[in-house]
Amino acid sequence: MSKSFWGFLAAIVVVFGLVFFFTHKSSTNNSSGSKPTQHIEGDTSSNIKLVEYGDYQCPYCGEVYPVLQQVLPKYLNKISFQFRNFPLTNLHPNAYAGARAAEAAGLMGKFWQMHNKLYEENVTYYSDQQTGTKFNTWINASNPLPEFDSYAKQLGLNVTQFNKYYNSNRVNNAIEADMTAGNNLNVQGTPTFFLNGKNIGNPATVSGFEKEINAAIANNGKISSTTKTKTSTNQTKK
Repeated sequence: MSKSFWGFLAAIVVVFGLVFFFTHKSSTNNSSGSKPTQHIEGDTSSNIKLVEYGDYQCPYCGEVYPVLQQVLPKYLNKISFQFRNFPLTNLHPNAYAGARAAEAAGLMGKFWQMHNKLYEENVTYYSDQQTGTKFNTWINASNPLPEFDSYAKQLGLNVTQFNKYYNSNRVNNAIEADMTAGNNLNVQGTPTFFLNGKNIGNPATVSGFEKEINAAIANNGKISSTTKTKTSTNQTKK
C-alpha cells in the first residue's frame, strides 16, 4: 500500500483518539451535564464572595459551623456566602447521604434549615464522643434515612416527596456537579473556603474569618493573605 494511504489512516486514528479523549474527559468531569448548586445567602450583589466546600459528616466542618454562625450575621449585609457539597465518602460513609438530604430539602425550599440541622447533629455527636457519651444520630446510623425523615417532619416537609427527591438522579447529579467543581479547584479536604476565588483553607476561628473578610472589604475585594488550618483529608477525627 502507498505511503499516502498509511498517512491517511494515521490521521483518522489521531482524529478519533482526540474525539475520545475530549469526550471521555467531559463525561468524567460531569457525565450528567448538571451545574453546581447555587445555595447562597447574604448580599448577592456584593463583590466579596465566601464559598465553602463542606462535608456534613466531617468533624472539622462541624467545628467551624458554630464559628460561621457567629461570623456570618456580622457580614451578610456586605458579602455573600455559598455552600457546596464535597462529601469525603472514603472517610465518612454517611456524608453523601447527608448531602442528599440537604439537596432534597433544598428542592422543597428548606435547604439552609436542613443544612443547619445536619451540622447541629454533627456538633452534638462529636462533642459527645469527646466525653464518651453514646449519641445515636444519622452520622453513625447504618441507614440514616429514618433520621432524615424525622428532620424533614420537623421542618414541615412532606416526607413522601422528600424521599422522592432524596432518591432522585436530580439530587445526585447536583452533588456530583459540586464535587467536580471542587476537584477542578483542587479542593483537597473539608472544610475548604474560597474568598473571591482564592483558597483560604479553613480560617477556623471567628478572628481568623474576620481577618480575611475585613482585609477583602478594605481592599475592595482583592485578596492578599492565605490561611490554611485543619481540614479532613486523609485522616479523620475520632
